[in-house]
Amino acid sequence: MFGDGIPLWLSLSSRVLGWRPADFWRSTPAELAGAIREPDAASGTLAPSQDLIAQLLERDSNG
Repeated sequence: MFGDGIPLWLSLSSRVLGWRPADFWRSTPAELAGAIREPDAASGTLAPSQDLIAQLLERDSNG
């Protein structure tokens, strides 16, 4: 993913994500892609509903 585009990706990660160069170099291509994607695009789903969150909290509080 990085390849010849390293200067572009480094610039984007700095300006958009606020990463320092060391943050960029420690990241994997998958981590960078996940960080710059829209939340829905990264997961492929929408955020959980309030009802689902309440159900999960109830389930976990009893176990």
